[in-house]
Amino acid sequence: MSVLHLAVSLSISSIMVIVIMLIRKIFKHQLSSKWKYNLWFLLLIALLLPYLPTKLLKFGDNFTWNGNRNSNPLPSVTKTENVSSWENSNWMHDFSISVHRVDLTWMNHVLTIIWILGMLVLIAFSFHAWIKLRQIKRSTSPINNNEVISLFEECKQRMNVSRQLLLGESPLVKSPMTFGIFKTYIILPSHAKAWLSTDEIKYILLHELHHYKNKDIATNFLIVLFQILYWYNPLIWMAFREMRLDREIACDRAVLNTLDQNQHVAYGNTIIMFADKSSLSRQFAMVNQLTSSKKQLKKRIERIAAFTMETKLLQLKSILIFILLAGFVVSQIPIVSAMTYDDDRIDFDNNNTVYEDLSAFFNGYEGSFILYDLQEKQYNIYNKDKSTLRISPNSTYKIYSALFALESEVITRNDNTLKWNGESYPYQVWNQSQNLFTALENSVSWYFQQLDEKVQIKNIESYLDKIQYGNQNLSGGIEDYWLESSLKISPIEQVQTLRDFYTNKFGFDGKNIQFIKDAIKLETKANATLYGKTGTGTVNGKNVNGWFIGYVEMENNTYIFATNIESGHHASGSKAAEITKTILRDKGIY
Repeated sequence: MSVLHLAVSLSISSIMVIVIMLIRKIFKHQLSSKWKYNLWFLLLIALLLPYLPTKLLKFGDNFTWNGNRNSNPLPSVTKTENVSSWENSNWMHDFSISVHRVDLTWMNHVLTIIWILGMLVLIAFSFHAWIKLRQIKRSTSPINNNEVISLFEECKQRMNVSRQLLLGESPLVKSPMTFGIFKTYIILPSHAKAWLSTDEIKYILLHELHHYKNKDIATNFLIVLFQILYWYNPLIWMAFREMRLDREIACDRAVLNTLDQNQHVAYGNTIIMFADKSSLSRQFAMVNQLTSSKKQLKKRIERIAAFTMETKLLQLKSILIFILLAGFVVSQIPIVSAMTYDDDRIDFDNNNTVYEDLSAFFNGYEGSFILYDLQEKQYNIYNKDKSTLRISPNSTYKIYSALFALESEVITRNDNTLKWNGESYPYQVWNQSQNLFTALENSVSWYFQQLDEKVQIKNIESYLDKIQYGNQNLSGGIEDYWLESSLKISPIEQVQTLRDFYTNKFGFDGKNIQFIKDAIKLETKANATLYGKTGTGTVNGKNVNGWFIGYVEMENNTYIFATNIESGHHASGSKAAEITKTILRDKGIY
């Protein structure tokens, strides 16, 4: 369990419990017993939401990213050629600065272990209750008393129950109980007829048959399941205790509705007779028992004593309150979707995609390669899983940082020099004033950090939204958000965004677009020109993330690409560029 998932599940479950408890208190005179119990089923639905697959929770593009949905990938193509060695070209100035990051992934592992251990303990308790239930089943013998059997059939007819149910007795049972979804048992204490009157047995049977008819046996399984999943939330334990009490009160009322008023006291006395005589743990048993704790029994008796027929107006009010709360639960779905959505991965479906095996070119690196044929509108993808994983763009983002600055007129095509502030940087070429061309060529981070400060974060947010850049998350701060921090983008999104940049789908000033294109132009060979930008993610002194994105412009077509590699120590933009050029050469593109 991740910290995020724990926070989501804890928040949703706690909020729902508090809301239901408040509604029960505020509208206690406007809710019938049945509908007060039914409110808890909305809690069960809310508890399920954090565990549903994210795709089932999607409520449009406000909460998730969606690609083309017409997916029909073509068979993969296998390449076997080995990577050849390339000398770094003079344009491959892959400079980066190390950032310090604290790895908190261990916390997710610790939380998962604690959560699983807690569940195992509760599963053990549930298993123990199940073993005791099996012992009760083995000790159960059918009731042969004809009077009790006739009374049972009479009660079934009154309740419109036609299914065959097993009525038995067991020496291990202290209080009447009902259990079994597929084969349902109603079990009485041994020799019940000897110490219970016919009316008392009738009250018991009516009570247990109401539990059966209301599917309370299945509800028990759901309660135990969610207690196991949410064992860490004390509000859930309190809520299910109240739910069980509300269920018994609703069942009592249903029985009283079938009895004459002069029988109500006798029914209450029958309930009192079994006070605190539980045969199984109430928290973990998948059974319905007539018994209650003394505290709960007091509340049940008070309700029985105050019984009056519920009006149709009360029923209508109850239904309206239930509908309002149901609307509240539905309103939580997009919130849960947004909270649980894994924005570190995108959905990508395109029916004009070829998946290839290019692992031989990567020489042991984890990574992916995406090539987009602008004319054919076709994707060639290596490593489908990695191609949809969002990671930090690092210096590849500088293309768009420069574009936003030009669009904001922080710099212009004629005036884009920023003065060096005298701070010493690890690369000598950084320790001087820079213009846009030299800053992109030498990947001068301080230049683009100054641009971002001048553009301002609110405007950057607007631009990122306009071009739909990755997860658009700037929470890492104005200086560091693109440096192994909050802003993340997948290789597929890199290609899509670069494609839209190349065709100026953004609707920006075309001269600004061309100015950036000129700045990232790397070299020309024969009839093809290579444009691109490298990026290296260096964390705690180790190169963990290498990018090379760009495009090859030919006379009759343009190919847009993105390569990303990952490693614990030596993944760099220059290595990604080396791999890219080898693949492009192998494909006859460059």
